[in-house]
Amino acid sequence: MGELFRSEEMTLAQLFLQSEAAYCCVSELGELGKVQFRDLNPDVNVFQRKFVNEVRRCEEMDRKLRFVEKEIKKANIPILDTGENPEVPFPRDMIDLEANFEKIENELKEINTNQEALKRNFLELTELKYILRKTQQFFDEAQLHHHQQMADPDLLEESSSLLDPSEMGRGAPLRLGFVAGVINRERIPTFERMLWRVCRGNVFLRQAEIENPLEDPVTGDSVHKSVFIIFFQGDQLKNRVKKICEGFRASLYPCPETPQERKEMAAGVNTRIDDLQMVLNQTEDHRQRVLQAAAKTIRVWFIKVRKMKAIYHTLNLCNIDVTQKCLIAEVWCPVADLDSIQFALRRGTEHSGSTVPSILNRMQTNQTPPTYNKTNKFTYGFQNLVDAYGISSYREINPAPYTIITFPFLFAVMFGDFGHGTLMTLFAVWMVVRESRILSQKSDNELFNMVFSGRYIILLMGLFSVYTGLIYNDCFSKALNMFGSSWSVRPMFTSLQANWTEDLLKNVPVLQLDPAVPGVFNGPYPFGIDPIWSIAANKLTFLNSFKMKMSVVLGVIHMLFGVTLSLLNHIYFKKPLNIYLGFIPEMIFMASLFGYLVILILVKWCAYNASNSKIAPSLLIHFINMFLFSYGSDDDNKNENHMLYSGQKGLQCFLVVCAMLCVPWMLVLKPFMLRQQYLRRKHLGTHNFGGIRVGNGPTEEDAEIIQHDQLSMHSEEGEEPAVEEVFNFGDVVVHQAIHTIEYCLGCISNTASYLRLWALSLAHAQLSEVLWTMVMHVGLHVKNLGGGILLVMVFAAFSTLTIAILLIMEGLSAFLHALRLHWVEFQNKFYSGTGFKFMPFSFESIREGKFDD
Repeated sequence: MGELFRSEEMTLAQLFLQSEAAYCCVSELGELGKVQFRDLNPDVNVFQRKFVNEVRRCEEMDRKLRFVEKEIKKANIPILDTGENPEVPFPRDMIDLEANFEKIENELKEINTNQEALKRNFLELTELKYILRKTQQFFDEAQLHHHQQMADPDLLEESSSLLDPSEMGRGAPLRLGFVAGVINRERIPTFERMLWRVCRGNVFLRQAEIENPLEDPVTGDSVHKSVFIIFFQGDQLKNRVKKICEGFRASLYPCPETPQERKEMAAGVNTRIDDLQMVLNQTEDHRQRVLQAAAKTIRVWFIKVRKMKAIYHTLNLCNIDVTQKCLIAEVWCPVADLDSIQFALRRGTEHSGSTVPSILNRMQTNQTPPTYNKTNKFTYGFQNLVDAYGISSYREINPAPYTIITFPFLFAVMFGDFGHGTLMTLFAVWMVVRESRILSQKSDNELFNMVFSGRYIILLMGLFSVYTGLIYNDCFSKALNMFGSSWSVRPMFTSLQANWTEDLLKNVPVLQLDPAVPGVFNGPYPFGIDPIWSIAANKLTFLNSFKMKMSVVLGVIHMLFGVTLSLLNHIYFKKPLNIYLGFIPEMIFMASLFGYLVILILVKWCAYNASNSKIAPSLLIHFINMFLFSYGSDDDNKNENHMLYSGQKGLQCFLVVCAMLCVPWMLVLKPFMLRQQYLRRKHLGTHNFGGIRVGNGPTEEDAEIIQHDQLSMHSEEGEEPAVEEVFNFGDVVVHQAIHTIEYCLGCISNTASYLRLWALSLAHAQLSEVLWTMVMHVGLHVKNLGGGILLVMVFAAFSTLTIAILLIMEGLSAFLHALRLHWVEFQNKFYSGTGFKFMPFSFESIREGKFDD
């Protein structure tokens, strides 16, 4: 359990891998997922590295697989996921894989090309079929119209006037040419307008919709089209009409003039359509067979190719020995896993058939190692909450284990409701119970995945909310009367019978119970808050006082715990100055002011009961007077704000003086002590002979003095940092002044910040009450059969609003405030969070189907 409280101990190691065994060794390390490779060729261009051709070949195979996957998804064929983890193929197997993928890709491309050509042909024939059918209808209608004209002389005269007068004069018949075609239905209005304008009204357009949508051969989408026929006279108009059709992407088809020819052509077209349909069906069947065969193994192929690509990419980070026989790699790895890394290297060497073993050599370095916090499925979510603020510095205290308890608890203080907490718990339990099934489904819904990864956080938040809901005695804004109220009205009647008359009871809406009268108040309620407060007029006054004081108590305890954790850091990093000049004054400052305030709250709760509650002093006035050293005369104290205990004045003066002394203690002493240490070390001198440190050398405390850039400059070569650097006293003073001011003001503002526990708890309770009164109460108000039906609808609205507003919106609000209290108020006492994460080379993400590089 120890590794949970600090990050793992890391070491820098050198790997010497034989050229023939390097691929297999890196493959085994990827399966293990415990080493982070460093780039030893930072100045070498990506395209000039040794294994760049292999990486390219892997990317090409990946591209082909993505093409096949796209075709499988387009055909709605499910991709089989057995969850198996295939072995990494040997480099010699790459040629077979390439040939296989090439064959599948070419076959699919050929099928697609043929299918597209066949579909285009099919579309043209289908359009021609509709044109022949519709034009026949047009001519049949025209014939019918002509017969009607012959029967009616007026109509004939009207139609004759449409003909050209010069033609009429010569007595020649009017010869109209026509073109027929198909156009997208939405283009018809603009097409018609353009024809009218360009041909100046000298054309006649007839159009009819094709009922069935046609399939586009390229995109596969359904397109709605219409058949049109345009009558015109003369070649000039014919050319214009054809150009307009071309511009609107209308397809023109040859259409015979006589009905007999049209009939024969239609028969021929139908035969060809039937033949094409058969060929298309056979092509589609073949395509489905190819894709179904690929769908069974595509996931395994993806994993194999991407593992190979990852290995070659990693090998490009290594240095090649001058003899070309050996690859040298540098890796960060946890000290605890060195044995398993050695075993992995041994397995890799055996698989490759190499006789020379691979060597792992630990290195000394001044570089800061990466931070590696081991997590399981329970602690993973809480560690993520901490890491979202900043990755912890190497080996510093990890706040995650404490967050497991404090985070759900502070959330529950704000969200305390037995009913809502139960709903939240049930939702989390559902996710936990169905965990393996949900994981196997691999949902793409980002929001659900985020909620699911925090299922254990939600579970604890729900359980803690159930507990605080019972403490507040709040369930959907109603109180639970589990033990019967501790208040009794009967003794009040007997003792005050004279005062409480019948008239008084009838006319006065609010009467006050007096706990000082014997028998009215039968001692404290066994657990939580007495249910009678839910109908009391002064409920808010009572709850506000209770929740505000509770927030301060919880906040101060939480912050004092944070300061205590900083002590563990100072002890671990061997920084005695930080203990004596940092931790001790910080602890005294906070305990003497705000720790004392918590004690005052507890003393007042214990010291005053119903009989002497009227003379209870105000803590706020006491606390302000404590800073002002304003205590007034003894007479004033007796009347207004008398002391809580004897000797209070002297103790408070002592505590304020202690707190004031802590400020120069933090502000002044540390910079001077650091300067004195530096001067003493400079006087004694430290010299480096052949990389061996002689003399006193820098202690751990020098981390405060040695500039970061000088450290990093020397650490690249693995040298000891120089000691003769310039010690900037002014910088240290400014840094310490900022830290002191931030801490002292932070103690005040952070304590006030914890009052959000009270504010959000109050807001949640009030929202819950408003929802019950405004919505649910309506359904319960009507007392006949209609009320029952109304109640069903009202309950549906009530439950929807409860989930949307109180569970999701209020839950998110309380979650964010609890997160802020941890990130800012708690963690700033001990957590620097300036580290960088350990990113091991691992095939795990490839196995899970997250194929990002």
